[in-house]
Order: sequence, then structure tokens, then C-alpha cells
Amino acid sequence: MVLKKFERMALLSDFYGKLLTARQQETIRFYYEQDLSLGEIAEQFGVTRQAVYDILRRSQKTLLNFEEKLGLIRRYTKQRELLETMQCRLADLGEALARQDPDKTRAKELGELEQLVTQMLESF
Repeated sequence: MVLKKFERMALLSDFYGKLLTARQQETIRFYYEQDLSLGEIAEQFGVTRQAVYDILRRSQKTLLNFEEKLGLIRRYTKQRELLETMQCRLADLGEALARQDPDKTRAKELGELEQLVTQMLESF
């Protein structure tokens, strides 16, 4: 899964944002989530655009370093992909089994497994 810069930074913020300072968290939120310009953020904080730019760059670097060291997003993404693959394969297997299983017992069991995988995906 290839993420665009804004999506990636929002995801990094979701995972590691609480590890930033309050000012860094606000700056990231304003810039990436509320789509404010550097000038608008500078006005909010009463600082220069350059100061906001510096905070933003430091915050981005910090978030990227957390991911490099901890890899939580990498693991999350991989687990999600595996669960989606399992969900599809279980659905395909359930359909094939339903055609061969006259009393539908096995197909029902596979359907229940598919529902569990779906619940796991929804909890992500």
C-alpha cells in the first residue's frame, strides 16, 4: 500500500502523535488534518511562517524516526493486508464449499470464520 505524503503523515500522527510536544501536535493537526497554510498556522500561534515550517519539519522527522525504530505502521499495514487476503479467500472457499456441501454445515463454519476476520478488520 503506497500512501500519499498527507495520508502517511496523518497515519504517523495517529500512531505516534502523542509522543510529540503539544505545539508539534497542534501544528501537525492544523497542517495535515485541517489543511491550514503555514501563514494561517503562524497567525494562530503568533509566530513567523518560518517558525511554523521549522516546527513542522522537526515534527515530521520525529514521527518518521519513531516509525523507523518501532515499525508500528509497517506491522499494522501488513496485518491488515493479511486479514483482507484471508477474508477474500474464506469467502471464495465458502462459496465453493456451499456448492459441494448439501447440508451447508462446513460452509456455515467458514462463514463464521469470515465474519470473525471482518470483525478484526473493523477493529483496526
